[in-house]
Formats: sequence, structure tokens, C-alpha cells
Amino acid sequence: MAEQHIVVTGGGSGIGRATAVLAAASGARVSVLDRDHEAAQRTVQAAAAGAAHAYPCDVTDGTTLRTVLDAAERASGPITGLVAAAGVDRGGPAHQLPEEVWREVVDVNLTGAFLAARDVLRRMVEAGTPGALVLCSSPAAFVGFAAGGASAYAASKGGVSALTRSMAVDYAAYGIRVNAVVPGSTETPLMWAAVAPADRDAMRKQVEREIPLGRLADPTEPARAALWLLGQESSYVTGSHLVCDGGVLAKASISV
Repeated sequence: MAEQHIVVTGGGSGIGRATAVLAAASGARVSVLDRDHEAAQRTVQAAAAGAAHAYPCDVTDGTTLRTVLDAAERASGPITGLVAAAGVDRGGPAHQLPEEVWREVVDVNLTGAFLAARDVLRRMVEAGTPGALVLCSSPAAFVGFAAGGASAYAASKGGVSALTRSMAVDYAAYGIRVNAVVPGSTETPLMWAAVAPADRDAMRKQVEREIPLGRLADPTEPARAALWLLGQESSYVTGSHLVCDGGVLAKASISV
């Protein structure tokens, strides 16, 4: 990935952090965006072998996002790739879900991905340069979670998948590819955000039983999938979903 400038939103933790560190190790210049600036700075420290910069940014704020991307381009040159990994998971049964929770989840997961993609696409189109975007979807975009209570999260990720396909068609003529990675259960803070600490050991064992590969993903595994979608090895891939879920979407729940 030498000579590439990759922007990673949600780069302070989880899959975003892993993607930023791996991209920097591969020779890319990396701009790490996160609303938690200290977390973004820790990612930059972990990517010490590469050229990385940290920027505080709330992806739901289009004005701030534009300003940050301006600064990132001044520091690291034209943007050639985006991984939109910023995300939150708040939930509950739909009839009990507060409107503000719904809006927060959709604003961060879907609108945030759109705003980041929109600004990066505009820069690529105006510069006349090709590039690649990777959005983060979820198995929840395709199936209902057995645990339930994921209506806001599922809706947001379903929107991300639809957005991916639409933008892929719109920007193919510009040489810009748009794809999505579909991580399954991954060992990240987001995985346990809605689980009480006392319940996590039991929940982990249950989740591991339900995953065909029998374990949660390490964040580097979906991160490597995202980097493949950014690279030349996937040069004829656009509008696609690269599923990295340990076999969850391949499995029916019926055992007899």
C-alpha cells in the first residue's frame, strides 16, 4: 500500500484501530479519525513504524469532518482510500426503543459513513483520481440476530449495505470502487458495549457455540479483509460484500 493515503474513521479502537495499524505497517500514510482523540493518538503510537496522524472527529458533524479531511490532505497528500469503521451499538426491543437511541445509532453508523464517503468521493472526483472506499456492514444487515433487540443497529447496517451498492454503481465510471466488509462477532469494545460485565463470560461461550469456526474474530482479521478491498488485488471488485463472520451467515439455526 505504499504511496497510498488511507483515512480510517473510528480508528481509535476495534476494527478501525487494527486497520489503521496494518495499513501503516504496509507503507500507507494513514489518517486516524475518532471522536476520542486520545484513543486515536494511541493508534498512531501503535503504528509507529508508519506515517500516521490522529484527528479528533465526530463523523456525524459534516462541517468538522470536512475541516479534518482538509488537514489530513495537507499533512499526507490526496486521499486514495477510506475505511468507514466508526460505529455504535445501542439497542432494545423496538417498542421500548427511545427515539434518541434510534437517532444516535443511525446517525453514527449510517449518516456518519455517508458523510465520510461523500467528502472523500468529492475529493477523488474533483482531482480526477481513482480510489477505493470500504464501509463496515454487519450480518445484521442480512439476518435478524437471535438475541434480539437490534432493530436500530440492523437498520443502520442495512442502510450501509444499500449505500455501498448504490455508490459503487454511481462512481465506477470515475475508477472509484466501493465495497463493504461484513465482520461477525469480533473481540472489540463494541462487541460488549450492550452486555453487562457480569454476563460477558457466559455470553462469550454462547456466541462461540453459535459460530461455525467456534471463536470470535481478532480485529486484525476483518481489518485484513478491508485492506484487501482497498488494494490492487481486488481491482475488479466493486459493489460487493466481503463476509468475515466465521460462517454465521452460512448457517441455518435448524439442527434437524
